[in-house]
Amino acid sequence: MLNKGEVPTPLKNARWRELYLAALFEDDQTRISARIAEAEVEMVTRARTLFNAPGDNSDEWDALDDALYMLRALKNCLRSETTGKRAA
Repeated sequence: MLNKGEVPTPLKNARWRELYLAALFEDDQTRISARIAEAEVEMVTRARTLFNAPGDNSDEWDALDDALYMLRALKNCLRSETTGKRAA
């Protein structure tokens, strides 16, 4: 059983998770949008695979859902920041 906040081993090594974390922690403002897009593509591809996969994949579904939510929030922050700069 996992402790609170612990990531299951298969998720630690998931490609979508690597790309998601790279987008989340990208510090180069010129690359962040591309990182987000790359992560989103990989995450949607993984979700499609999981849709047809046998067994209980609820942990990964939940992780994908949370990660997509965070990327949307990050994109909204970037839009707000860009809009604010234009207005100034």
